Amino acid sequence: MSKEEFISSGLLELYAMGACSPEESQVVEKHLQQFPELKEELDNIELSLENYAQLHATPPAPSVKEKLMERLFSEDEKPVADQLNSSQDFHPSPVISLQARNTIPIFYKWVAAAVIVLLIGSIILNYSYFNKYHNTQKALAAAEQRLQEKEKSNEAMTRDLNVVTDKYAMPVVLKGTDKAPEAVAKIFWLKNTGQVYIDPSNLPKAPEGKQYQLWAIVDGKPVSGGMIQTSKGIYHIQQMKSFGNVDAFAITLEKAGGSPTPTMDQMVVIGKM
Repeated sequence: MSKEEFISSGLLELYAMGACSPEESQVVEKHLQQFPELKEELDNIELSLENYAQLHATPPAPSVKEKLMERLFSEDEKPVADQLNSSQDFHPSPVISLQARNTIPIFYKWVAAAVIVLLIGSIILNYSYFNKYHNTQKALAAAEQRLQEKEKSNEAMTRDLNVVTDKYAMPVVLKGTDKAPEAVAKIFWLKNTGQVYIDPSNLPKAPEGKQYQLWAIVDGKPVSGGMIQTSKGIYHIQQMKSFGNVDAFAITLEKAGGSPTPTMDQMVVIGKM
């Protein structure tokens, strides 16, 4: 019998409740030795039975204690300590044989077995439903996360499209230098507002610890236009600092966080208005 067949046979559940015959117990113990991982399965079954018993335990009614105390200390009887200390003869109660006390009609044994089977079935069913519910919740959370990411991507694409198609947008192409001949970037300058947007999608990936910085040449002097965000390699059209009259734009590769002045030998693209 394989490990999977043995688990589905139900012998582990019967073994955990002490309901196995000697022969069945030997079979279980043999498989436990053959497959050590079954010990964890047995521990889980025992824990489930214990949790179920604690969950469904019913405390006795308060009246039970009152009736018991009345029975033990009735007006016609003395406390046990007084009886032992009295001078009257002590007559012990007749001893009930162990065999007589342990004699249980076969009908009740079958009822107990049926209850145990139903209990195991209920535990297995509840565990199965819990797993299905848990897996469904995880799948739903993953789907919601993908939907949110898709919505963010769509919003970014809409913003990019609005900038590109704006009737006041003046595109300026920044071409690669000797530092990065294949690099290209594009500026969108809105003539009516002076707002500046950049599309850095064709810039090389920035090395670790480095970041691209935009510069505007105003009256012959470089003025920082801000840092270009290229996190995770996903570039979108992004708004930069606004300028008045600009002669040209350039982008340099600076240390993360930027530089107060451009590093000229790290210029990757440049373009005139």
